[in-house]
Amino acid sequence: MNQPDIIVVGSGNAALCAAIAALEKGAKVLIIEKANEAEMGGNSRYTAGAMRFVYNGAEDILSLLKNPTAEKIAHTVFGSYTKEKFQKDLFGFNEGQPLSIHQQTLINESHATMKWLTTHNIKFDPIYSRQTFEKDGKFIFWGGLTLEAEGEGVGLVAAELAEFLRLGGEIQYEVAAVSLILENKKIIGVKCATSDGEKDIFAKAIVLGCGGFEANPEMRKKYIGEAWGEAKTRGTRHNMGKGIEMAVEIGAVEHGIYSGCHAVPMDLKMPNYGNLEIPYIERKHYRKICYFLGVMLNANGERFVDEGINFRNYTYAQFGRATIEQPGGFAWQIFDSKVDDLLYAEYRFWDAHFVEANTLEELVTKLEGVDQTQAMATLNAYNEAVDKGVAFDPTILDGKRTNGLAIDKTNWASTFDTPPFKAYPVTCGITFTYGGLKIDEKTGAVLRANNTKIKGLYACGELVGGVFYHGYPGGSGLTSGAVFGRIAGYGAASTV
Repeated sequence: MNQPDIIVVGSGNAALCAAIAALEKGAKVLIIEKANEAEMGGNSRYTAGAMRFVYNGAEDILSLLKNPTAEKIAHTVFGSYTKEKFQKDLFGFNEGQPLSIHQQTLINESHATMKWLTTHNIKFDPIYSRQTFEKDGKFIFWGGLTLEAEGEGVGLVAAELAEFLRLGGEIQYEVAAVSLILENKKIIGVKCATSDGEKDIFAKAIVLGCGGFEANPEMRKKYIGEAWGEAKTRGTRHNMGKGIEMAVEIGAVEHGIYSGCHAVPMDLKMPNYGNLEIPYIERKHYRKICYFLGVMLNANGERFVDEGINFRNYTYAQFGRATIEQPGGFAWQIFDSKVDDLLYAEYRFWDAHFVEANTLEELVTKLEGVDQTQAMATLNAYNEAVDKGVAFDPTILDGKRTNGLAIDKTNWASTFDTPPFKAYPVTCGITFTYGGLKIDEKTGAVLRANNTKIKGLYACGELVGGVFYHGYPGGSGLTSGAVFGRIAGYGAASTV
């Protein structure tokens, strides 16, 4: 390629959406990626590919599907997910702070962005395996999260990359952005490290789409807390916060909740960093997010969250955080065999670690690192506190709760009375960080502290701050990347 019009730093979902949007407008686009080709795609390739967006009924879903006439569709209840519901869900994680302009943009542009993706050969499938319960012969979606990219995160990135190349884009691997080149108060290029040494690449605009700082233990400890140095990194090892650092160095303002992150309860024995050599269907199985069907105990033998406070889409990010902040940074998830058939496939994964016993007394002796006396007392008190007059129903917030405990379980509270009992050791896996750069929500331009735009610099994806505060409704991350990637690509192309 001759000198590109636009350089996009990064090759995940947000970066690729920015690149595709810019190509749409006739710009010449070069993507530079720090990783080699085998590890390209940022965090997006490690995801389940789920995308949360506004839809008012099945009609809005069908146009997005790879196979809208599949036989199962006729027996599916998609429900709806309105703007008001999305607003309520995001607001629920803001701890009283009003929705930011970036959150409003995410909501308002979510459906249009999904439709836009389908015009670029990206199709979707219903998430039957994790987001429905079967009831009266119908598959009922229960949490407002209905679709995943074909092939999950791996498939999403592959489809976006294919579209980028089809439209005439170029990508260079093992080219690491080192610093931004500033001239006359405008960004005109990127200084890069390559196998052939440092080189400068010039362009009319730069889009940063290279992720947050979740793979950087020192930045995690600095911004989130000392314990977070020990968290497992679920995705790429390359997201070290470099994009944020480069932008701040030339005057960009830090923005958002730097102490916040998306975190998930994970198998305690999982490897650090994601492993793309393991098929995605297996890689995701290190997650352990069926805690709502049982209870979680920490090293003191005590429960530390209301496992049934809401559907798991709305709690797993906070509960991952809660787990790393327990003594020793771990917990045990405990289940009765009555719910064994409801546990997700990740609990039957060949590498899933667990212990099993025919009595609770025997089970607690197998809970490594746990105060066994207190654990037994906690489980006995829990059993006594369960309201046995309410029916268990995992398709709704069923109100089957405990009463009188220091931390009551407010839904799906079933007694432990049917062996065998199982317990799974978990820790925290960090997915991405919430703090980042401040951008103009209409163009994606990176802003200074006085809200003026840095000419020639745009950003999207996980390094954009102000989108997520103290929690995360599942599936919003990829949607945010696509929404702000599209905006940044259009914004950058307007300078060409």
